[in-house]
Amino acid sequence: MGSVSPGWIRRIAGPLVEAEGLGAVAMSDVVSLGAARLPGEVVAIRDGVVTVQAYEYTGGLTPGDSVLSRGKPLMARLGPGLLGNVFDGLLRPLSMASPFLTPGAVESGAARTWRFEPRVAAGDQVSAGDELGVVRGGGPPEYRILVPPDVAGAVDDLAVGEQPQDAVVARVDGKPVGLWTDWPVRRPRPYRARRAEIGPLHTGQRVLDLLFPVAQGSTAAVPGGFGTGKTVLLQQVAKWCDADVIVYVGCGERGNEMAEVVAELFALADPRTGGRLADRTVVIANTSNMPMMAREASIYTGVTVAEHFRDMGHHAVVIADSTSRWAEALREFASRTGALPAEEGYPADLASALAAFYERAGSVEALGGTTGSVTIIGAVSPPGGDMAEPVTAHTERFVRCRWALDRDLAYARHYPAVSWSDSFSRDADLLARHHVRAGDPEWPRRRARVLGVLAESDRLSEFAELVGVGALPGRERIVLLSRRLIRESVLQQNALSTMDSFCGGDKAVALVESVLAITTECQELVDAGVSVEVIEEFDFAPLVRVREETAPHDADGVRRRCGAVLSALRELQP
Repeated sequence: MGSVSPGWIRRIAGPLVEAEGLGAVAMSDVVSLGAARLPGEVVAIRDGVVTVQAYEYTGGLTPGDSVLSRGKPLMARLGPGLLGNVFDGLLRPLSMASPFLTPGAVESGAARTWRFEPRVAAGDQVSAGDELGVVRGGGPPEYRILVPPDVAGAVDDLAVGEQPQDAVVARVDGKPVGLWTDWPVRRPRPYRARRAEIGPLHTGQRVLDLLFPVAQGSTAAVPGGFGTGKTVLLQQVAKWCDADVIVYVGCGERGNEMAEVVAELFALADPRTGGRLADRTVVIANTSNMPMMAREASIYTGVTVAEHFRDMGHHAVVIADSTSRWAEALREFASRTGALPAEEGYPADLASALAAFYERAGSVEALGGTTGSVTIIGAVSPPGGDMAEPVTAHTERFVRCRWALDRDLAYARHYPAVSWSDSFSRDADLLARHHVRAGDPEWPRRRARVLGVLAESDRLSEFAELVGVGALPGRERIVLLSRRLIRESVLQQNALSTMDSFCGGDKAVALVESVLAITTECQELVDAGVSVEVIEEFDFAPLVRVREETAPHDADGVRRRCGAVLSALRELQP
């Protein structure tokens, strides 16, 4: 533990503690407060007075209690016990024994042993990021022990078999390498280079994968007011996306709600492995009743965990729910330290803090030569649904995708309530080239056509509200019909249906192509003289039901059923 002379507490104001006599202490150093050794972070140093923001409730501390610097910033303890467990914002384990999340032991799995299998031999030359061995029982994704970033040389000796948690499993150039390692949460982990060739993150949600796709290693924001379905959508992405590791950060949510979310996540079956989804998930829960400073640290802890698995060659997704609560913690902290407030009381460096967080996403070549990625998806909860408030506005500057949730769609029970007019994807052009190279040259055309129909129908809806649908020409009425069919047959998805909760890429393509073929036929029928009223009265129910009546990858079943609808429609020809 660190090394400078102890000081003493001079003043306590809630979680803010002033101390004297600490000597050579640095900004952002973690200190221990009082006999209980409560952790806190140095946030200001002036004239020998050190201001500390405590990570824990300061009840019981008194002036004169000791303060000792640990000589290092906030560190995340990274090891094979992360997957399948719940932690607080400082990566300390939490218990689910009660309806609320409660602090648990300081160390995770202290009595547990891990089976280490070396992949190198004594005498081998290794460099930073190289694989030394694997740990069995650390989760479905293979847990690899790597050479630390600042170590290289010959392997002196290796452990084999069952090892305690604090075991040294290898020595490289005389330096010990353990099962667990510490890393400063606010410092990005190093890598060789960012990758230019990246693919999509498949979420299994058609509206996202077809219209607003996100790339592996990219960023997305999910802004939406209360009741629009942010948590449900994020849970669906966590369950069905094709990432190897999920890091779910519950930041500032109410304790009982967070406990319910965690319980639901741990009850979900993993569609990839057949086991529990929790076995490849790390949950970081820092609820609203937990200290504000720990909430501020929680998203950095989450992305550090994701980078740890990225360096092993895995694809990780960080889901932060919500970044608005994190920003509120920044505002509260700034007001306590006397920082000059900016818009709506948020600190002036809010934009920089958001940029630094989202910048840690990326698809990279790790130090060991493997490829991995960190994708960050952050929920934003604007007060009153105001999308112009600072957190939402600044977030949109730094993310590649925006999946805006619409209150009217949500109240109409349209799930996911992703607005096609307010959402965007800056990854779409990049991923279009990927799909073309992968053998799907029609992907850009399909997406453009669907978005074009939706945009045109939105424009026509405004006229229809003024003059009535019956006053519109036939072709325009078919555009409105096309939007309804696209909404109900493609964009809408039932999260409670075993058939429709997840949709494979092949089935999604079949649905879109079938609906577009049917809408094209409707336009041709109108051009051929068929009354638009006859087409509007046609029974499209089999088309709407096909998404829930076919298996997630049953593209042929979709084409057969939609082909029958198309054939019946053609019988309307005069």
